[in-house]
Amino acid sequence: MTLLSELDALAGETNDTAPARAARPLPIAVISALTIGVIIGLWALASAYALVSPVFLPSPRQVVIALYNLVVKGFVDATLAEHVGASLYRIFGALIASILIGIPAGLAIGTSRVGRGILDPIVEFLRPLPPLAYLPLIIIWVGIGEASKITVIALSMLPSIILSTSAGVRAVSKDHVNAARSLGASKAQVLREVVLPSAVPSILTGIRIALGAGWTTLVAAELVAATSGIGFMIQSAAQFLVTDIVIAGIIVIALIAIVLEYVARLIERRLVPWASHR
Repeated sequence: MTLLSELDALAGETNDTAPARAARPLPIAVISALTIGVIIGLWALASAYALVSPVFLPSPRQVVIALYNLVVKGFVDATLAEHVGASLYRIFGALIASILIGIPAGLAIGTSRVGRGILDPIVEFLRPLPPLAYLPLIIIWVGIGEASKITVIALSMLPSIILSTSAGVRAVSKDHVNAARSLGASKAQVLREVVLPSAVPSILTGIRIALGAGWTTLVAAELVAATSGIGFMIQSAAQFLVTDIVIAGIIVIALIAIVLEYVARLIERRLVPWASHR
């Protein structure tokens, strides 16, 4: 028997002993669902056996009832839809303002030494500051109305959009820029037709990060002279130890953030399918 025939025979034996079909791994969605189920199960057990006082940890059933009452009856003179609407108004108002300011600023930093020298220190000053640090100053300057809340949220969103835009601009292929210039494109045309489209994936990533920062800031912004909003609702419930409303409000914020993230990813796939790997 030759060496080749021996190898063929060995391969045949290996194939015969191998499983008929390899086991498929569990999808990530199933693993995530099981994880959430385990957490809710442990939560229900802790509540059922009174391991934690109901004042501090109400049962899942109580939280579901609280959510239903929020939808039907409301809390602190507003329904859940009204609280959500007020918060979304502030979030999207701040997002639009930060996009209108952040994208041009990022383009200036990425394309101009002068722009980078002027704007970089401002961005690096704002980036590490927590919103609560400058919230009192914004109230003094702008007042206690909606403008101050939107301003604080927008300031928390700005650094992400500016930095992602400038990073996207600096990552544009020099070959593409040189090719456009060799074809007679002006600086404005290169910026509009080459640089900005190439930076769109980074800009969209920055917007997604900015949305997360905006939700983080929203609760702090709604603590000041607000009469509606999810953060205001949570703070009002916490003052009276209505813990089921607090947990329900946290769940609502998480669900809205997940939906917005999903929508942002859909938009990214539509606009820049070549840059989407999810």
